[in-house]
Amino acid sequence: MRKLEIGQHRFTDVFVGDEPGHGGACHEYYIGRANDSLDVPVGEFGHVKFQKGPVSEWWINGCHQEDLLVIVIDRLRGFQSGEFKCRENALALTKIEEALHWLNHRTSDRQARGVEGKNLE
Repeated sequence: MRKLEIGQHRFTDVFVGDEPGHGGACHEYYIGRANDSLDVPVGEFGHVKFQKGPVSEWWINGCHQEDLLVIVIDRLRGFQSGEFKCRENALALTKIEEALHWLNHRTSDRQARGVEGKNLE
């Protein structure tokens, strides 16, 4: 397992649970309590398994990054509708919605070209 050194690690650490696959991305991540002295998750809070391989070949075997963005968008919209509304949440929400837009745009483009779900060299 490899601990990610991205972002803050005040309360949680994120670990990669596998090696990069075809295309260079990993497929399994674990989230646990932060502990600087360990290279494994402590008190696992979550395990995220991403789709491995094209759906047309491997069927649906994991989630997509778009799914996680949708969850974060929903949480930030919730905060923005309550007492934790703030400029920083609004900016983060806008950027995450934009990221989702561009990932969906990429998918639409791949569908239009007839290459979605295919491993292209």
